Formats: sequence, C-alpha cells, structure tokens
Amino acid sequence: MGAGGRMSVPPEGKKAKSVVERVPFTKPPFTLGEIKKAIPPHCFKRSIPRSFSYVLYDLVIASLFYYVATNYFHQLPYPLSYVAWPLYMICQGCILTGVWVIAHECGHHAFSDYQWLDDTVGLVLHSFLLVPYFSWKYSHRRHHSNTGSLERDEVFVPKVKSALGSSAKYLNNPPGRILTLIVQFTLGWPLYLMFNVSGRPYDRFACHFDPKSPIYSDRERAQIFLSDVGILAMLYGLYRLTLAKGLAWVLCVYGVPLLVVNGFLVLITYLQHTHASLPHYDSSEWDWLRGALSTVDRDYGVLNTVFHNITDTHVAHHLFSTMPHYHAMEATKAIKPILGEYYQFDGTPVAKAVWREAKECVYVEPDEGDKNKGVFWYNNKL
Repeated sequence: MGAGGRMSVPPEGKKAKSVVERVPFTKPPFTLGEIKKAIPPHCFKRSIPRSFSYVLYDLVIASLFYYVATNYFHQLPYPLSYVAWPLYMICQGCILTGVWVIAHECGHHAFSDYQWLDDTVGLVLHSFLLVPYFSWKYSHRRHHSNTGSLERDEVFVPKVKSALGSSAKYLNNPPGRILTLIVQFTLGWPLYLMFNVSGRPYDRFACHFDPKSPIYSDRERAQIFLSDVGILAMLYGLYRLTLAKGLAWVLCVYGVPLLVVNGFLVLITYLQHTHASLPHYDSSEWDWLRGALSTVDRDYGVLNTVFHNITDTHVAHHLFSTMPHYHAMEATKAIKPILGEYYQFDGTPVAKAVWREAKECVYVEPDEGDKNKGVFWYNNKL
C-alpha cells in the first residue's frame, strides 16, 4: 500500500514540497464554477449499466471467495487452513469495502439519474453490511455540507486543546497511540453509529438508529425507521444462519470480513480528513469551498482500484459528490491545475501515515500571534 507510482519528481533545481507543508487557507482565487468548467462534461454523466457493472463485479468476486472458502478450505492440510482463512477474511473484507463504497455513492445520488433506484440499491447493499442506509446518508450529507467546520462538521471533528480530556496526556505516547488506533479501527464505526463518538456534539443523545435523533429533521424520520428495518432484517438472517451453520462459521465467513470493512472505512475517512497540512475553521472563517478543500487524497496502491478510487480522488468527491466514481480520476487530473497549492496529495505509505497522523494531529489551535484566529491547525504539544 505504497505510493503506487503517483509520486511526482520536482523539476531540477526546485525543492520538493513537503507533504505536511500547510496548504493555503485564504479564500481561493477561483470559484466552484471555474473548477467545474475544467472538468469534461461527460464526467458528470451517470450510467445505469456501468454503475451496475461495478456492483456485479464486486458481488461476483465476493461470491467466488465465499465459494472457494466454504467448499475447499476444509480439504486443506492442517497448517494451510490457518493461513487460508485469514487470507480469505482480509480479501473478502477488501472486496466488501468496494461494495460499501458503491452504496455510499448511492447515498450521494451518484449511481444513476433516478433517486428511487439509488436509494433501493443503497438500502440493500448497506443493510447487507449492517449500515443504516438513510441514517448515514443524511448525516454524511451534512458532513459534506460542513466539512472543515469546527462547529458544524459531523464526524472526525478535531478538539481544541482546552477541550481535551484528562486522558489525552497519558495516551500521547507510543503505547497510548497503539491502544487508541486499535479501538478506533475496531470499534470506531459502531460507536459512531450508536453513540455519536467522534461526531458533532448535540444538545441531547444522538444515535443513527433513533428516528427521533437530533441528527435528523422531521421529514427524514420515516426513512430512518426504514433503515432500521433493513438492519433488523439482516440481523434476523444472520441469526437464522447461525442456527443452521453455527456461530464460528458465520464469524469466519461474514463477521470478521465485516470487521475488516469497518476498519477500512474508519481508516480511509481518518486519513482523508486528518493531516498536518489541512486547516479547520470556526464560524468566523469557514466557508463551503475552503472547507471542501480541507481534505487530502491518499494512495493505497492496488487497493485504490478495489475501493473504486474513493481513496485517491476524495478532493474531487467533496467538490462534486454526485459525480460517479468511474469519472473521478479523470476529473481529479483536470482540476489539479486550477486548484494549484489548494490541492493536497500524500503518497506516504498508509501504515506510516497512520502513525504520523496519530502522533502529530492530537488537537487543533490557531497559530499564536496570528491575526487569523478563526483558522486552526493540528498540534501535539501537551
């Protein structure tokens, strides 16, 4: 999961820009309309056959993994089975992460020109992965509407130094970081859905499964209930499957791959929005365009393709979230000359990047003595 060939070589005599060098935080000299004009018009066109082809491809691969695992692994000699099953779980988790990405695209109305079709496909795919489709669709939409805002962003909202808990200084060391990352990548996603952990603070309890949650408006509450029905149907199916096949079988075939999906989801989101070069803003400075640009494209090597390029085209996705993923790379190449230094790409190997961000990005604060008090940067000095 390294640079994957995306790292560029600076012109001779010109010093290479550090990946953690701060991006500009002043209002850009370009508009969203000017960015859009740089993108070929066909990039905004959604194709039902092409969108479904990615669903079919992922499901066929996942089915093949399942077929091989359940029909042949028991025939392997003793030592090999202990290698085959973990390999299956990881590979199946990667493929199902791709399915997750397509369902996420349905929530952005980027799958087809028909909202009902997008919602139907998204509800089925996300429910299969135990994600409340409409619940997350609406909270995620608010994330896109408020990216980079310390007051209104929905998830991965960094804390200011004064808001850090007493445990922060005890966790700001290698063992503490390891523990934090383990919890984050295993329990982070369900804790966010159930208890709004790492989410925007609300004046009362917020939960993605509660139709009356403050996350949602009155017109959205019926669809939150429908999301819950989808989750309950999937849980009932898993219960029946457990009775028929046993808990160990269900965990090996579905449970652990789902944990891999959840881990990748948190990892991808964390690395897209946590970077020393990116500013956050309070209400005195924030605007939508600067907030949308406060994200970074990463490189996961071959997994970029497996994850339908959600990893290395995230800047374009935040600017134009209804654009299909299969046009996002072309759009990214088209907008980079317009964005200039406002575009951030980091090809640091993923494992190294995770550790660096966990170490360097502990809280945010304005620069001391800076007149721009509404612009906040990551820091780690406790």
